[in-house]
Amino acid sequence: MHPNEHLIHGFYTCFKQLDAKGMIACYTPDIEFTDPVFTDLQGEEVGAMWHMLGSRAKKFSLNFRDVNADANRGSAHWEATYQFSKTGRMVTNVIDAEFEFRDGLIVRHRDRFSFWRWARQALGAPGLLLGWTPMLRAKVQGEARKNLEQFMASRGPAKS
Repeated sequence: MHPNEHLIHGFYTCFKQLDAKGMIACYTPDIEFTDPVFTDLQGEEVGAMWHMLGSRAKKFSLNFRDVNADANRGSAHWEATYQFSKTGRMVTNVIDAEFEFRDGLIVRHRDRFSFWRWARQALGAPGLLLGWTPMLRAKVQGEARKNLEQFMASRGPAKS
């Protein structure tokens, strides 16, 4: 197993346990993260996102597979099931992750999933009807950014 493949396994093992500190230890300090909800996060924002999501997780489970990596790039498939805090609805999100590495750590992390599929589960009828529209996506991204900023402000100076 390539060391970066081992790193990805460690990242998701920590994620399964909602161990944000362990996840963050797999990243470089200048990590870049993006997915369809949390776009263009950098550095401490990424760690704060994992802390926030972990602290709010209800009925959470995670499985991962198909981990591949070499010296420069890696990938994995993962599925998370959880209760979406805003609506109380259960979501199973199916995600493909891509990674880039530097000095034995993850420097870029991109998660891809169907926003419409996620929105249908998380939001119900509004997600079914509008989940494919840029308008709803922008609204959800804006709320996610606002929630992250509030979470970071409530924690004071940067914490890992």
